[in-house]
Amino acid sequence: QVQLVESGGGLVQPGGSLRLSCAVSGMIFRLYGMGWYRQAPGKQREVVANITTGGSTKYADSVKGRFTISRDNAKSMLYLQMNSLKPEDTAVYYCRGGSQWGRGTQVTVSS
Repeated sequence: QVQLVESGGGLVQPGGSLRLSCAVSGMIFRLYGMGWYRQAPGKQREVVANITTGGSTKYADSVKGRFTISRDNAKSMLYLQMNSLKPEDTAVYYCRGGSQWGRGTQVTVSS
């Protein structure tokens, strides 16, 4: 059974940082491109960042220079380091691998 479990969300002040993690099981992690997505209230889910099996990364324009996606194939873990957070980054963040999704973790940026 494939499982993707996100963690690390929470409430942070503008300008702060958070590190999201996604623990993956039930699939051969190193064989899959992975991604982080987010969905804000009343908006469509959007891609935040992707990382290929070889480690190449791609970011949404809105997070370039602030967010960093990474993976640890030995641990079957996906990460998203988020710095200089803004209120508009508030959303539920989801991990995706292949056609599989996690349940999400809430990130709220507010003073």
